[in-house]
Parts: sequence; C-alpha cells; structure tokens
Amino acid sequence: MKNTANEELSALIEKATAGDKESLETVILSVQDLVFNLSLRMLGTFPDAEDATQDILLKLITHLSSFKGESAFSTWVFRIAVNHLKNYRKHMFAKFPLSFEFYGDDIKNAKIEDIPDLTQNVEKSILAEELKLSCTNVMLQCLDAESRCIFILGTMFRADSRIAGDILGITPEAYRQRLSRIRSRMADFLREYCGEYGNGTCRCSDRVNYAIQNHRISPSRLDFTAAVPTETMLEVKEAMEDIDDLSQRFSFCKAYQSPESLKDFLQKFLDSTSFSVVGNA
Repeated sequence: MKNTANEELSALIEKATAGDKESLETVILSVQDLVFNLSLRMLGTFPDAEDATQDILLKLITHLSSFKGESAFSTWVFRIAVNHLKNYRKHMFAKFPLSFEFYGDDIKNAKIEDIPDLTQNVEKSILAEELKLSCTNVMLQCLDAESRCIFILGTMFRADSRIAGDILGITPEAYRQRLSRIRSRMADFLREYCGEYGNGTCRCSDRVNYAIQNHRISPSRLDFTAAVPTETMLEVKEAMEDIDDLSQRFSFCKAYQSPESLKDFLQKFLDSTSFSVVGNA
C-alpha cells in the first residue's frame, strides 16, 4: 500500500516538474499543512507562520525538480523548511527573544492589576483559552532555533531519529540525546509554571488583558481557538523511539489545518503568469 502511494506521488512529481499545474497543486497541497504546523511551532504566531509558509511553498515549487527520490518526499520537504525556519529573522520573537527565566518570571510576577479592559466585548473565557493555546507556542520560543526544531520534530511529528538526524545534519544518537534533554527541560518548566499541562497554577484568565496589551493575543483575531485541528503527520512519524516517559506532558502539540489565506495564495500563484516561469525553469 505504501509503495503504491510512493509510486503515485513520484508520478505526480514527475508531471509537476514537466509543467502540469494540477499535479503541482496536488503535490504542494499534500505537504502544506505539514509546513504550516512546523512554521507555527518554530515562529510562535499565526501571521508569522503564514508568511514563512508562503516562502517555503515557493521554495518547494521552484526546487521541485531537484527532488530525486533518494529520501521520502516529506523528509525532503522538512529539510528545506527547517533550513528556512532556522534562519528566519522576520518573526516577532526574533525581535523580542525570550528565555525560560524571563518567561517564568513574567508568568509569576508581571504587573497585571492596573491594565484596563481590552477584551472588546469578547468573552473572557474565550480569550483565556486562546491564551492557553498561544502560551505553549510562546514557551517554545524560549529555546534556541536548533533546540526548538529538535523538540518539534521529536514531540509533534514524532520523527524517527535517523530521519530527524538526516534533516538536521547530526547523528541519530546526538539527536536522541539532545531531544531527551530538551524534553526534560520543557517538562520542568511546565511542571512549575503551567496549570494546564503541568502542576503549576494556571494564570491565563488573569493575564488576558496583559496578553492583549503585549500583542500575544488579539480579540479581533482568535487564531488558535478558531483553527481547525488536522492529522498532518506523514512518514516522518512512523518509527519514533521510546526516548522517555514525557509524551503525555506534551499533548499541547496539536496540529492545525492551514488557514484559507494560504490556500488562496497558492491558488493565485498557480493561476498567475509566475507559474509559467516556474514551469519553464
């Protein structure tokens, strides 16, 4: 069954590189959710993830002819996406970097009492849920880009260490060791500061106006609570080693469908004259 699927994908890629627009659209749509979810966890916000995903999809389109089938297509996609995202500097948290120490202090000691009501008549419980989902993404930004990528590949996509090591350019053993250390560090932070996924006290409801003031959530754009869950994991998740016993602690690593704006972007690009340039490249 898997070989048949691979053969079908290979045939689609061959048609796409020969200039068939419908095949190209099918190929890119098959990995669009994967790229978006990787971008979202790496960059922290929906707007930044959408921008980066557009860039990556264009790279996939213009470099598709370089895919030779020497690895799974999803692995090739991950490699391009990871290299792009590790060096991406246009997102909010590149301008305002975080650390576990700073974020932990912010959660416990931020001055939240005298902030005016900024909820714009949106139910506070809805905004608190948005903040809970956003908070886990913000927490990931406390890791450096390489560690963040290791954590996401290992915990969200459950990547086999051979595949993840290949994507990151490190040995499987190094990947497993680093993933275990990073997961322990994340678990320690959750245990102390998070009431939703750890043993701490959840402060999200009290921090809603503070989060709005600091542009971490917006009443006019409830990205996380409005997003539609999806199953976006591909071959990369098929043989994850049992590295530690922390899996349940990271159940916040949900996958979402790509926003409609990304689908519209791809459709407009493929319908534009740009596509003929790509097809003839």
